[in-house]
Amino acid sequence: MLKTKIIKQFILFASLLLVIGNASAALPTEIADALKKAGVPESGTAIFVQAVDGDRPMISLNGDKPMNPASVMKLVTTYAALEILKPTFRWRTAVYRDAVMENGVLHGNLIIKGYGDPSFKEDEFRRLLLGLRQQGLKKIEGDLIIDKSYFATSVKDYQVFDNEKWRSYNAFPSAFLVNGRNTSFRFTVNKDAVNIAQEAELPEVEIVNNMKLAKNGCGSWRDRFSYDVNVTKDKAVVMFTGKFSSQCGERYLELSLFDDEQYAFFMFRKLWRELGGQFNGSYRSQTEMPLQVVKLAEQTSEPLANVVRDINKWSNNVMARQVLLTIAAEKHDQPANEVRGMLAVKSWLMDKGRNADQLVIENGSGLSRIERVAANSLGQMLIDAYQGPTMPELISSLPILSLDGTLIKRLRGTPVSARAHMKTGSINGVSAIAGYVLDAKNRRNVVVMIVNDAKAYASKNAQDALINWVYEHP
Repeated sequence: MLKTKIIKQFILFASLLLVIGNASAALPTEIADALKKAGVPESGTAIFVQAVDGDRPMISLNGDKPMNPASVMKLVTTYAALEILKPTFRWRTAVYRDAVMENGVLHGNLIIKGYGDPSFKEDEFRRLLLGLRQQGLKKIEGDLIIDKSYFATSVKDYQVFDNEKWRSYNAFPSAFLVNGRNTSFRFTVNKDAVNIAQEAELPEVEIVNNMKLAKNGCGSWRDRFSYDVNVTKDKAVVMFTGKFSSQCGERYLELSLFDDEQYAFFMFRKLWRELGGQFNGSYRSQTEMPLQVVKLAEQTSEPLANVVRDINKWSNNVMARQVLLTIAAEKHDQPANEVRGMLAVKSWLMDKGRNADQLVIENGSGLSRIERVAANSLGQMLIDAYQGPTMPELISSLPILSLDGTLIKRLRGTPVSARAHMKTGSINGVSAIAGYVLDAKNRRNVVVMIVNDAKAYASKNAQDALINWVYEHP
């Protein structure tokens, strides 16, 4: 009798454990219904929800399954950078000469060595060159030499997404990256004509405007025209053909037309001449600094905390790649590559007592077919981050629901508006969101949802349903 009673109690206890386990795995009805309506199976969905001060998840669905997170991977990269490099970390860009400078004339080459600054733009370049002019340098008789040996990346290692070779999100990283190698085209309407102009105007870019004015609404404005690009050593010709509506107002298209050295050279030549300097040389790269050089100037970037904000608010891929390579360069021997970056991040996670076995990092941006992270692992990482010293920098870098960044149009006019800081991610077959949601009782929760499915694009309503559920069920 006693043996039978013990067996019955054990069965009851096991049943209770099963119920508890299933409760954490079972989806609330509104989320399950939204997924079903979107045609997305639960088997292709991973969800993790837990209060930052909680001891177990409220929802855990396929939490240990490695999933492609798309741009949500930027959370891993930026959080790791904030802890490994520290929020005050700054990048350097240095300028050298390899010959005598007399009476304002450099009888040799100007050397620029980059250290991977993701935020180095036209204004920073102008300020650096202005410093040279203020030192009295007027004329450069040699060439511009670009030293990008801090990173050991190769373009042949990278995959082009969406068959959009020229789009700026496919730009490759470089130790000397100017403007993210981005050429921005501004579309406007003046009377009955469509105008197209460059934002940072380079003389080497020629625009052929075959655009016609559309009379209907703006709609999917980008689908109404095409562009053709022809790049040579000396210039790029971009021909636009199609229609643009006056109801679109002002719109922008960002393309990456030149390689890193070309773009840097064209921008240097433009700025140097604008500053009154003389230069008739060409450009080339180097992998080793000559012994007989003299440093002329060095410029530091804005702090990492600011860069992280730009990365996460607007999901900047090339900047995220630059950060991962910087982690590699700072933690391992140079030149840096992505594998060393992944190893550095995994080592950092293991030092924190977290399992990094399932984490796969290809470039740190999420623009990848092979990057993987488990929802539970990412969720625990975000809990660690909230309880850690870099929490203010990380959470302030995330888009605010309904207000800015990639979340500006999500859940407007709802009670949860402005109560979530979250990163989004989307590539073909992947849709994801992760971050922090403040519920109705002002308790903060970590929320992760990753969908890997052919219909992942249709899962945004399910993501919104999850965010609403977390808000409504404190």
